[in-house]
Amino acid sequence: MEKVIAKKKFGQNFLKDKTVLNKIIEAMPKNDNIVIEIGPGLGDLTSELVKYKGVIAYEVDADLLGILQEKFSKEISSQKFKLIHTDVLEFWEKNITLYGQGKYDLIANLPYYIATNIILKAFDDINCENIIVMVQKEVGDKFIAEVGDSDFCALSVLTKTISSYSKTVVVVPPSSFEPAPKVDSSVIYIKKNLDISLDNEYKKFLKVAFSAPRKKLSKNLSALLSKEEIQTVYQVLDIKNDIRPHELSPSLYRQIYNKVIIDGRNKRS
Repeated sequence: MEKVIAKKKFGQNFLKDKTVLNKIIEAMPKNDNIVIEIGPGLGDLTSELVKYKGVIAYEVDADLLGILQEKFSKEISSQKFKLIHTDVLEFWEKNITLYGQGKYDLIANLPYYIATNIILKAFDDINCENIIVMVQKEVGDKFIAEVGDSDFCALSVLTKTISSYSKTVVVVPPSSFEPAPKVDSSVIYIKKNLDISLDNEYKKFLKVAFSAPRKKLSKNLSALLSKEEIQTVYQVLDIKNDIRPHELSPSLYRQIYNKVIIDGRNKRS
């Protein structure tokens, strides 16, 4: 087969490390969910996934379609594998889910430049139950961070809110890819609680709360609330005046939002 050159515009780095592939497969939950893969590339991860589950792959690069169709011709014929040529984010904009026939697990080596957007879309996808994805380590750390960690941010709060379980599966060095990226990567696992959803207003609230991560939280919240409102809610919830954004728990963020933003909206209506 002719050597395929990774395309920078699609953020392509082809995973070649079998050890990492095995770690991803070992992390797969034991369930009957179909697997959605975004950006299958040359199909190295796909080859492992189809041994265990039915797989639907979304690939934007037309040059890879023929390679994948040839490599997985048997799996396509037996309907074990389905390949969809589209920009997955554009598809998500028009559809509420990537799979309309039941629950699915997102397992993929994600293009770094859209990884955060894909994970956030998966949070909102009503049928996505488990997320096991390769991302830039710096991004993965933000999703998985605990309260008090320097990496704890709005993404961390969203993860803790939407999930019942989250962890880093494995840290992956640049040498595991062809071509090698300039940074470490990590595989993260987020198990969603499908009974919980995230509203856009709450996401906007968190964005403001973490707008200046090293400043006092009260300073950031002053963009939304008066000084009196902040003092009142701090007293009610027993929050210290000098607390920083990364030091407050997801439950308290939700309570601030409910007490001040939601209650204030209800009083005005």
